[in-house]
Amino acid sequence: FPSLDANLARWVLAAEDICFKNSVLTYLFRLGKCIPITRGAGIYQEYMNEALQCLNNGAWLHTFPEGKVSQEDAPIRRLKWGTASLIVRAHVTPIVLPMVHSGFEEVMPEKFFLDRRPPFPLCNKKIKIMIGQPLEFDIPKMAELAISKSSGDVFSSTTTSRGWPVISFYGLDLDEAAQRYLYSSISEEIQSAMEELRSSLK
Repeated sequence: FPSLDANLARWVLAAEDICFKNSVLTYLFRLGKCIPITRGAGIYQEYMNEALQCLNNGAWLHTFPEGKVSQEDAPIRRLKWGTASLIVRAHVTPIVLPMVHSGFEEVMPEKFFLDRRPPFPLCNKKIKIMIGQPLEFDIPKMAELAISKSSGDVFSSTTTSRGWPVISFYGLDLDEAAQRYLYSSISEEIQSAMEELRSSLK
């Protein structure tokens, strides 16, 4: 049920261009524990550090790893690496709880009238929400594998450098190539869990 106790609410990453268009919306969404994310600005943008701090404080952080609204009944798209980067960089590796839903495309259809959303949510619609089993990641072990797998020329040469900083933990230094491999591995595991849930909605 809705609660006025902010400590019971989650933090959530929200698209800056949708939820933070003006000062009024910014105030309301910030009040709702939303962290603005600039889509396309990469995983090391300023507000990702705020999200990381929430995780380091033991808070519940909700992310939308596809990075885009999808109202089609289609397989889960390749996940963005922002969620994986937060999992890796958190002081204590967070437990990931995969969730999928269906029916919201009927409540707030993207093209309701004149290719626009309705002004208010539509009533009498059926919504399904599936919550999967918790996922836990052995980051030190996965990091060692990422360093080993990414050390070859093949992996490094097929990607364009984005200038990511080297991150260090557990005595390991992960360059950009190792990070890419690690984030990809984590994202694929989350995507697989979400796709299994999506299939069970039918």
